[in-house]
Amino acid sequence: VQLQASGGGLVQAGASLRLSCAASGGTFSSYVMAWFRQAPGKEREFVAAINWSGRSTYYANSGKGRFTISRDNAKNTVYLQMNSLKPEDTAVYYCAADDAGALRVGVVSLIWEYEYWGQGTQVTVSS
Repeated sequence: VQLQASGGGLVQAGASLRLSCAASGGTFSSYVMAWFRQAPGKEREFVAAINWSGRSTYYANSGKGRFTISRDNAKNTVYLQMNSLKPEDTAVYYCAADDAGALRVGVVSLIWEYEYWGQGTQVTVSS
């Protein structure tokens, strides 16, 4: 499975961005899809995940109420809508795929649960 993330950019605090991650080469509709991010000098951290159907989502506290993950299985694409961006949201954002299908709350945020990773897209939020 190949994942291609896009949509990052430089924005001011309070702005919105929508990230996209296009998948190819696998059975997209069977994967749990997630977004992670990594800020300079910090470890990669979980942002949000969505199950195969899109009916179940899970968010890290940092994005609750501001970020929305969604997917379009017909387009093999997962999205991350980010609103009210803050400077602390500045990071490289990565999409990831797990062939588990169903969200498992106990492991959904664990990096090693995801078999496939995209190349990342930079999000920079200025104050």
